[in-house]
Amino acid sequence: MPEQLWLPGLEAPPVPTDGLFFAVFPDTNTAAGIAKLAQRLCGEARARGRPLAASRLHVTLRHLGNFAGGLPQAHVDAAMQAAATIRMAPFTVEFDTVASFASKPRPGPLVLTGSDGVVGLHALHDSLQNALRDCGIESHATSPAVAYTPHVTLAYGLPWVAASPVEPVCWNVRGFALIHSLLGRTRHIVLARWPLEGAEP
Repeated sequence: MPEQLWLPGLEAPPVPTDGLFFAVFPDTNTAAGIAKLAQRLCGEARARGRPLAASRLHVTLRHLGNFAGGLPQAHVDAAMQAAATIRMAPFTVEFDTVASFASKPRPGPLVLTGSDGVVGLHALHDSLQNALRDCGIESHATSPAVAYTPHVTLAYGLPWVAASPVEPVCWNVRGFALIHSLLGRTRHIVLARWPLEGAEP
């Protein structure tokens, strides 16, 4: 029997199972502090949303797409090739605001954001964007019209709240990683890491 091809309009497209993205992670002590902040905020909101575990806290640098049935190896290889070309000194980040990424009044993600303290993340994002383009990966996953907003997701499913200041959360960014996300299974697999110039491998 010939293999049936999926035709638009006849049946649902394959469900994405795997995601790919670049990320920066806080050090262990900073992640533990962020996790405590997330727990406190979730308690104050009295919402059903649960804070993310300290091990899952990160800043997404560049999302590379979601895929069904595994990651395309050519895509992974191109991403690694692009990452290997990045030359940038380590830098410090500072997040000082809690904000909703929810559409009022719907519940949504609660995140940490920053202003002047996240300029290094913008620079690293832009360097990766250019390197990816040179390696043949265009920004199909993110619209150019959507500005990059560095953030750390604290919890999902929280009620909308107005942005408010918090005690600054700081750490030194000494590298970045390529992450394989197992969608719906709350698991991230580090495929590779790259130290920033001047940082110990």
